[in-house]
Amino acid sequence: MNQPLSQDLVAHMASLARIDLSQEEIAHFTKHLEKIFDHVSQLDGLDLDSVEAMSHPYPLSNVLRDDVVGPTVEPLEVLDQAPDVADGQFRVPPILGGSS
Repeated sequence: MNQPLSQDLVAHMASLARIDLSQEEIAHFTKHLEKIFDHVSQLDGLDLDSVEAMSHPYPLSNVLRDDVVGPTVEPLEVLDQAPDVADGQFRVPPILGGSS
């Protein structure tokens, strides 16, 4: 940053974010935000022209299997194993206070 971070600015940012901070918290965050901004300004000064842009530091490739149709289970076979069935569907107890 060109100018030091003030407690008034931190208080203003907190109010914009609708965060209530005490004076002690404002002082605490001002000190820590200054350290963060100093670190970011150091990073801005690095010569990164020879660094290639990347989304991940390691080469990755998706390992996908072929989408092949395989054997399936018959719906009636699955429903036969269900504890409660109604009209060819699983019947489950209500969870939001409704009656069954």
